[in-house]
Amino acid sequence: MCGPTWTRDRTADTASVPSSLSASPPVWLATARSGQGRERGLSVVAREGGGGGVGSPASSPRLIYPSGAERSGHFTETTMSTEASAPPPPPPAGGHAGGRAESPSPPRRLPDFLQSVRLKYVKLGYHYLITHGMYLLLTPLIVLTAVHLSTLSPADVADLWTHLRFNLLSVLACSTLLVFLSTVYVLTRPRPVYLVDFACYKPGPERRCSRETFMRCSTLTGNFTQANLDFQRKILERSGLGEDTYIPPALVTIPPNPSMDLARQEAQVCMFGAIDNMLAKTGVKPKDIGILVVNCSLFNPTPSLSAMVVNHYKLRGNIISYNLGGMGCSAGLLSIDLAKDLLQVHPNSYAMVVSTENITLNWYFGNNKSMLVSNCLFRMGCAAILLSNKRSDRRRSKYELVHTVRTHKGADDKCFSCVTQEEDDSGKVGVALSKDLMAVAGDALKTNITTLGPLVLPVSEQLLFMATLIGKKLFKMKIKPYIPDFKLAFEHFCIHAGGRAVLDEIEKNMDLTDWHMEPSRMTLFRFGNTSSSSLWYELSYSEAKGRIRRHDRIWQIAFGSGFKCNSAVWKALRSVNPAKEMNNPWMDEIDTFPVEVPKVSRVVVD
Repeated sequence: MCGPTWTRDRTADTASVPSSLSASPPVWLATARSGQGRERGLSVVAREGGGGGVGSPASSPRLIYPSGAERSGHFTETTMSTEASAPPPPPPAGGHAGGRAESPSPPRRLPDFLQSVRLKYVKLGYHYLITHGMYLLLTPLIVLTAVHLSTLSPADVADLWTHLRFNLLSVLACSTLLVFLSTVYVLTRPRPVYLVDFACYKPGPERRCSRETFMRCSTLTGNFTQANLDFQRKILERSGLGEDTYIPPALVTIPPNPSMDLARQEAQVCMFGAIDNMLAKTGVKPKDIGILVVNCSLFNPTPSLSAMVVNHYKLRGNIISYNLGGMGCSAGLLSIDLAKDLLQVHPNSYAMVVSTENITLNWYFGNNKSMLVSNCLFRMGCAAILLSNKRSDRRRSKYELVHTVRTHKGADDKCFSCVTQEEDDSGKVGVALSKDLMAVAGDALKTNITTLGPLVLPVSEQLLFMATLIGKKLFKMKIKPYIPDFKLAFEHFCIHAGGRAVLDEIEKNMDLTDWHMEPSRMTLFRFGNTSSSSLWYELSYSEAKGRIRRHDRIWQIAFGSGFKCNSAVWKALRSVNPAKEMNNPWMDEIDTFPVEVPKVSRVVVD
C-alpha cells in the first residue's frame, strides 16, 4: 500500500498532506472558494514507491486554533519542518501524477461533486419538498381569510348569520367538508420525532492507548514485517489521532488474546456505559422504551446485541427490536431513520438507538497494507440516543428531527466492493480498502447533498443553483455551475471523523471554515474513528463548548460500506447550557480544546 501526498498550492508555501484511507488513493483536484473571496487549489498526487512506504513531506502547515474560537473561523497558520526530503515535483500539464516508471498508469480523479449534478437527484429533492407543499399552499389562504374576516363589521356578521340560518344545506356541506379536511390533515401529517437526549461512552483511563503504545504492541506481536510496521507508523503520524484514544484490553496484551468472550465484554462495557448515562440524563425507565435499534457493523453474535440490551435492562416483552449489522460507519443514521419510521406508526412511544463498533475480533494481524489502515484509525466508542414522538416531550427535548436523506450506491460493482471484509493470502481476515474509495465517497456525497439541497437551502440559493443548472443542461451554455453555500442552511456540521483526508476534502469542496470542522477534527484527535458513533461525539463537543442555540440547525453526514452516504438534519429546540450538562465525555477537559493538530506528528518508538 502506498501513501499519497497532498499538495496545497499557495503563493508562498507548499505543504504535503498524506491520505490514509486507500491503498492507492486517486487524485482529487478541486478548487473551492475561500472566505475572503480568493481561490485556493488543492491537488492530490498518488505515488507508488518501492516497499510500499508512505511519502514524507518536506514541510507541513499546521493550523493553530485560537482558544475559544469564534464562529468566523479565523486562524493563524505556521509551518513546521518535518523531514529533510524534498516534496515531489508537480505533475506536468496534461501528464500523469505519479506511477511506476516502467508501467505508468493514469491517475484516478475524484470528481468535484459540486461541479457535476445529475438532474434526477435534484428532481428527487424537489419531490420531497413538494410532498410538504401543503403547508406552503395553506399558509397564504389562511392569511387572506384572516385579512378578509378582519374587515367585516358587526352588521356584516349578523347578516351572515341570518343567511346561514335559512341555508341549512350549505351549513351542513361546509361543516362536512371542514371535518373531512381536518381529519385528512391529522391522519396524514407526520408525527414529530424529538431527540430527548443522548450520551456517549467514555472508557476509563486504563483503556487509553498512546500512539507509541500502539506501535510497541504491534511490534511485540511478531505478526508484522518491518516494512509494514513502518507503514503503520507513517499512517499514525498523518492520521490526526492523538495520544488518548481507547483500545480494548485484548489487543494491548502481549500476546494479543482476541476471543468471543472478550468481544462480548467490550460490547457490554460500551453499550451499557452509554445507555446508563442516557437513562440517567433523561430519567426514562427501561420499561417505558417501546422501540430498540442497535447497530454494529462487524460483530454480530448470537444472541444478538439488541437481545443483550433487552436482557440486561429487562425491557418489556413486546418491545420492537432490530439489530443492524454489516452496514459500516453510516449505520448510525440508518438506525435513526429506521426509528423515525417506526415512530410514525407507533404513537406515544420512546425509541432507543444504540450505535457502536467492536474491534476485539476485527483487528487485522496480517501484512496486506490495504487492510492495515483500519488498525491505525478505529477505536472504542458507543452512543445511545433516546427519541420520542410524544408531543409532551417537546419542551424537554434537545432537538427535533427535520430530514433524513439516504443514498445507496450498492448497485455499482465498484461502489459495492470498495470496502470489503475478506481474507488475505494468508487466510487472515481484515477490512480491505479499495483504491477507488475516495472517488466512490465523493460520488455518494455529491448525490446525497444534491438531494438534500432543495430541502434545506434558502430560496435565493436554490434559484441561483437552478438558473445555472438550466442554462447548462437545457441551453448548453458553457457556464460554471453555481456552488450552493450550505453554511446558509446550517449552523453546525457533524461530519463523520473517518480520517483526515475525508475531512480535508469536504472542508475544501464545501468551503467550510475551521470553526465548522473543529468538532470533527477534535473528535478524530481525542477518540479516533469510533465508526457510527463518531457523529454523536462531535455533537457532544459542540454542546460542551456552549455553541448550540435555540433554532440552530445541525447537519450530520456519514459514509459507510456498501457504499452509502446518509444525512440527518436536526433543529435545536432549546439552547444547551454546558454547565448543566451531565455525562458529557468532553466536559472534564473541554477547556483544553481545540488543540493544534500538525499535519505530521512524529511517533517515537523505543
